[in-house]
Amino acid sequence: MSEVATDKQLVVEPAGGRPLTGRLRAPGDKSVSHRSLLIAARAAGRSRIRGLSNGEDVRHTLEAVVALGAGVERAGAELYVEGGPGRLHEPEAVIDVGNSGTGIRLLAGFTAALDGMTVLQGDSSVARRPMDRVVVPLRLMGVQVDGREDGKFPPLVVRGGKARAIDYTPTVASAQVKSAVLFAGLGAEGVTTVHEPVPTRAHTEEMLAAAGGEISVDDEGNGRRITLRPGALRAGEIDVPADPSQAAFWAVAACLTPGSDLVLEDVYVGRGRAGFIDVLRRMGARIELAGEDPVRHTADIHVASGPLRGTDVGGAEVPSLIDEIPVLAVAAAFAEGPTRFSDAAELKVKETDRVASTVELLQALGARAEPAPDGLVVHGGAGRPLKGGTVESYGDHRIAMAGAVAALGADAPVTVNGWDATATSYPGFEEDLRACLRR
Repeated sequence: MSEVATDKQLVVEPAGGRPLTGRLRAPGDKSVSHRSLLIAARAAGRSRIRGLSNGEDVRHTLEAVVALGAGVERAGAELYVEGGPGRLHEPEAVIDVGNSGTGIRLLAGFTAALDGMTVLQGDSSVARRPMDRVVVPLRLMGVQVDGREDGKFPPLVVRGGKARAIDYTPTVASAQVKSAVLFAGLGAEGVTTVHEPVPTRAHTEEMLAAAGGEISVDDEGNGRRITLRPGALRAGEIDVPADPSQAAFWAVAACLTPGSDLVLEDVYVGRGRAGFIDVLRRMGARIELAGEDPVRHTADIHVASGPLRGTDVGGAEVPSLIDEIPVLAVAAAFAEGPTRFSDAAELKVKETDRVASTVELLQALGARAEPAPDGLVVHGGAGRPLKGGTVESYGDHRIAMAGAVAALGADAPVTVNGWDATATSYPGFEEDLRACLRR
């Protein structure tokens, strides 16, 4: 593997008989990292955070909580946050979330509970992402929220501090929407309830409970009901586990690279995040969990290479693996038979239209794939290598890394244009790949 002159392009050589071996810890979970900073900023006192994601998305959220009044101090790999409602205030300038859709939606709910006006903006990708899914419930809570096209798109202007509780069922299965409502509910009058017909990742509920929030989660049909009373949070220690969405790239890479035997350490495998493991197992992947921690919902994931077969992915499992579909589609390109991804229209409103960009990536490397109305279909090549070529990330970190993984099973080098997009979530991906291949 070699770099070309610009940092916007990476040339990845095929694995060429070099298996992925040893142990690897993916970066701190991005979803947990965002929430860690917001909860620590809201909690009275001094919180310690370990394992925070080092990506640009989380850096923007860190800068946001500082702009809102939290105190932040670094000490090696640890971060200390001085927080509490008494410290938080209206920011002096516009808050820029960069490329982070999670950041802007969570901050919209967080600032809804604060007095004053907050303006939230992001890059050109975020400017195209739908915000009405959080604007609608926040307005129902009595919060004034403005944005382009009546709040459909950023920038958002949030005038917070006078929220009232609501009983709400999101129109899309989204942990970001649920979390925005819950963060607003921390300062609302009354009990806030969110109904989830399809359960989504549970980080916010788990972390609010750990910080002393008066929150309960109950089964409701096939979904869940989350109930939150307003109140104070307490400072504490937060250990951020490894990100399953990042670990999924290594799991697929180990599956398709002959001779690989890789352990992914301390990965969050709790409810709503481990769907990619179930899919890979259905495809015949050799995956085992070890050292499971029922409190932190973590485990080491042991992956060994082997033949894969196609499967169907859809329904209630999709929210638990929506971010992993691009790399699962790469796995499908090496499987025996077709793999169908359905009920995944949400892919079209990510950093890119990930249906289109994933299909284009696979087709550029010789795989057979086509879009579907709510997903895509990949016709596996039964272990045959892909061809070399050039793929475009379109500024999407997950498409860039999916291209690098696909290159390992190609018959010639693959050039990934827009490689610098990986800085938003996994700036050390290339270094980790080099380390795995030379062991």
